Amino acid sequence: MAKVLVVTSGKGGVGKTTSTAALGAALAKTGKKVVVVDFDVGLRNLDIVMGAERRVVFDMINVIQGEAKLSQALIRDKRVETLSILPASQTRDKDALTNEGVAKVITELREMFDWVICDSPAGIERGASLAMHHADVAVIVTNPEVSSVRDSDRIIGLLDSKTDRATRGERVEKHLLLTRYDPVRAARGDMLKTEDVLEILSIPLLGIIPESQEVLRASNLGTPVIFSNPDAAPSRAYMDAARRLLGEKVPMTVPGEKKSLMDKLFGRRVA
Repeated sequence: MAKVLVVTSGKGGVGKTTSTAALGAALAKTGKKVVVVDFDVGLRNLDIVMGAERRVVFDMINVIQGEAKLSQALIRDKRVETLSILPASQTRDKDALTNEGVAKVITELREMFDWVICDSPAGIERGASLAMHHADVAVIVTNPEVSSVRDSDRIIGLLDSKTDRATRGERVEKHLLLTRYDPVRAARGDMLKTEDVLEILSIPLLGIIPESQEVLRASNLGTPVIFSNPDAAPSRAYMDAARRLLGEKVPMTVPGEKKSLMDKLFGRRVA
């Protein structure tokens, strides 16, 4: 039975879709069967980042409304056979997402894959609520900025109160993914430091993704950065984050920080 993971945040533009694609690709590279699901009905960007926009015939709304089978809407990635995408509709609105329809789709996907990764829209409206409702695990994507961190704190509250697990008295496993981190700006005080964000949100740190043109370049190419440049710092950070999701003990490194020889050899543990 698959784990359902939601990639979420309160603020737009923090890198949710990029992170969904990268984490999905990283998990698939380990041999896990992974599907990434776009919940951003009306905008539909995940298929572009995955390079699958020209292959979309049916979408999740078609499946929910009985116009297509789930197998018809799923698009298998051409680079890694264990990775698939379920696109969102670009022509419908979010009211087309129903509680019953989403539950049925998620139930079917759980039986077909090891990981179901839901790319949530920003904010707390209907699409975001449905994206997180069935989650077992949540990755809260946050930039090291006060407004982003504050909005993420609100999302953590919703995960603890409005999800299916919360209604059963259980907790969603939560992780922080810090994106667009620039150690030079952090040192100048232009953005929050890692420890400041961790102190405010009080959830485990999954990874630190450095600010890099490689991420933007990969998105423009229509490929997760994991595939476009596996040796780039963001790719390595996403790969380490995926390994942590699988339960591996991977040392945490803070991009750009000066390290002692032992830190260079073994990494610096942040959380």
